[in-house]
Amino acid sequence: MTARLPRTVFALLLGISLAMFLTPGDGVPEGGPDDKLTHLLIFTSLAVAGRWAQAPPVPLGVGLVAYALVTEVLQAVLPIDRNGDPRDLLADVTGILLGLFLSWVAVRVGRARRSA
Repeated sequence: MTARLPRTVFALLLGISLAMFLTPGDGVPEGGPDDKLTHLLIFTSLAVAGRWAQAPPVPLGVGLVAYALVTEVLQAVLPIDRNGDPRDLLADVTGILLGLFLSWVAVRVGRARRSA
């Protein structure tokens, strides 16, 4: 597998998530627990894809937190009938931490299997 595939997947996920976060409000279901789960899963996927693309964990985590914060601010200030929600940001950060943790576990399991 070439190094290009993981980077392409990460870039595609970023683009898709940005489109989702900045879609005008009339095209998006509002609130509820499913919304928080969606945020968690999006950012878990971004963190896992970023690690697969060999992004170092700390810069990746910081960058994704900044991305999450910026998208929430944009939802609050752009005229797209969306609201920034601190609970969405919390779900985003939780997803980032979960994705980084799952990536760390996957690396450890892979190393253990190779050495066995």
